[in-house]
Amino acid sequence: MKRTNLIVVTVIFFILCGMAGCATNGLKKERADAHLDVGKAYIQARQYTFALKELLEAEKINPRDPEIHYCLGISYHGKGLTKEAIAEFEKVVDLKPNYSNAHNYLGTIYLSIGLVDKAIGEFNKALANVLYTTPEVALYNMGRAYSQKGDYRTALTKYNEAVIKKPNTIPIPLIEKDMGIVSFKLGDVDKAIRHFRKSLEIAPEYVEPHYWLGRCYVKKGNVDGAIEEFRAVVRIAPESEFGRKARESLEAIEG
Repeated sequence: MKRTNLIVVTVIFFILCGMAGCATNGLKKERADAHLDVGKAYIQARQYTFALKELLEAEKINPRDPEIHYCLGISYHGKGLTKEAIAEFEKVVDLKPNYSNAHNYLGTIYLSIGLVDKAIGEFNKALANVLYTTPEVALYNMGRAYSQKGDYRTALTKYNEAVIKKPNTIPIPLIEKDMGIVSFKLGDVDKAIRHFRKSLEIAPEYVEPHYWLGRCYVKKGNVDGAIEEFRAVVRIAPESEFGRKARESLEAIEG
């Protein structure tokens, strides 16, 4: 009887210890999530230093939460700390290999520093997840990557796939402009003109399509059209790189 009682007491002890451990873990997660939520709010406000402060506290409490590392990556990137951002996104995909948004974000960083093949690899990993809810974003970014490589046909294919997936996720003026650029590079000037005009129908003050449309008109021998587009660039963004290029083009045309 005494032996039976001892066994019962021992079992109860371990059950209570387990319950206490669960309660402690639950409280720790709540504390970490509270810091994470505040960090996300700061990210939305683009106050990345304050976001980092909260997220680093969250990481101390729950260091294996991929979402905390994902938000840390965004915050470091927002502060221009590329190396640190890459390290955080690599932690995310190590903890959760099918975290498509992290693969996509990591790909955009690689693309921004010229590591085009690594970027394409990350976009492919994002797309490998059948549950990825925004594949059109990774497809669009792949288009940008292939365009940067000079593989304009593949770039155009990826842009078209992005549009087919979800036409309104990527801003239409942006993707029409990019499709226009690769069409221009492929020598299909008429198609490029159509894309640039579609972009400007929605965003008439968008500088880049005006500039590229001007270049298209130069190719077509439409001098008046080219002058009109280059003047629009100078009017909208005189101090920008495109403003400078437009002035140079106007000088070459008008003499």
